[in-house]
Amino acid sequence: MDRRSILDDLFEINHIRTIYHMFISVLFLFIISTLAVDYIDQGRLVLEFDLLSYAFGKLHIVGLAWLLMFSYTLAVPYYALALWGTLYHRSPVQGVLSVGAGLVLSALQAAVLGVLPIYVVFHYQLPPASRFIIILEQIRFLMKSYSFIRENVPVILKHKTKEEGPRFPTFSSYLYFLFAPTLIYRESYPRNPHIRWSYVGVTFAKILGCLFYGYFILVRLCIPVFMNDSNKPFSTRTLVLALFHATLPGMLLLLLAFFAFLHCWLNAFAEMLRFADRMFYKDWWNSTSFANYYRTWNVVVHDWLYYYGYRDFLWLSRRKFRTAAMLSVFVVSALVHEYVFTLGFGFFYPVMFCLFAFFGVAFNFTLNDNRKSPVWNIMMWTCLFIGQGVMVCLYCQEWYAQIHLPSYDNTTELQYHVMITLHNCSTTL
Repeated sequence: MDRRSILDDLFEINHIRTIYHMFISVLFLFIISTLAVDYIDQGRLVLEFDLLSYAFGKLHIVGLAWLLMFSYTLAVPYYALALWGTLYHRSPVQGVLSVGAGLVLSALQAAVLGVLPIYVVFHYQLPPASRFIIILEQIRFLMKSYSFIRENVPVILKHKTKEEGPRFPTFSSYLYFLFAPTLIYRESYPRNPHIRWSYVGVTFAKILGCLFYGYFILVRLCIPVFMNDSNKPFSTRTLVLALFHATLPGMLLLLLAFFAFLHCWLNAFAEMLRFADRMFYKDWWNSTSFANYYRTWNVVVHDWLYYYGYRDFLWLSRRKFRTAAMLSVFVVSALVHEYVFTLGFGFFYPVMFCLFAFFGVAFNFTLNDNRKSPVWNIMMWTCLFIGQGVMVCLYCQEWYAQIHLPSYDNTTELQYHVMITLHNCSTTL
């Protein structure tokens, strides 16, 4: 369907746009305070972005790895499906041989998409943001490849006419799908008549602003606190204070990630591709239950999990195990989230998995759609604040523990650059 993003509609309301302006003013305050502190401490205006430049380092390696993953995702699933479909409808023997060839090509693609990103991340000691780019693109390519095969194989199997082969998807439609802001393959999508390049430029400028916003949140609200706490002996009081201190920056980072990716990034690509269905999220902020929050926070991923996880599980079980189907989706999602965080940060610390697989499941069944009172919306926001505080607090503490525990001789190149960057940030502060 042709649908606009909710925030684009809300920003046309003066009251909502004023709240957006308030967030921009906070960014200006961060910049002004940084300049003021630098001038007082160093006698000159310094606005350095050492942490940001470090986090996105080695982008040329990221670009080469992305090109290789994209090339395999573009070629292998499409031509493997075309080969299998053509031979399958000629003769049973050729169909069996085509299945073997298809499995070999699929195994090759799985090896490239499954092993190559992990090898690149660890071999080249990529910094965190560059790691997240490669791992998230790896998952996106795998999900898109699965959707393409899952949607087209049943069509080929149901084709009965042997005089003419089944109608394969066009290469252009598959190429469009790889860039389109959706994970569900369709032969065609609703399209807008023209591209608003001014909208694209403004949207990418907002993404850049969100990156600087996140930088100032980390430098001003997170690094000073957790860098000092890492030198203190552990105590329950220190942990509790750090946790509640992290709730505000944690929630701000969550909102920035939502706005930068789910709104700006996806809308920018949708505009460039004239992709008309912009319902990438719904009004999750009005949710009175976590069940509704999970459905509306990220509609793009939710639709993929619903169609290929939940519904296929019900189909295989003949609709007998709805609860098991829901739990399987939660477990898979929790494992993928933990996989991203483990490779992104470079250490295994299953905070995300525990929050998602245990507390997330419990909240999904207890704070369900039967809760309609506004009080439950307050409860939902309170839980989000606490959850984000727990994640920021524990991951920051573990990050500094990973830096300070090894001796200098055994310090990896990644940890060495982290220490240098954090030293520069602390000097600026």
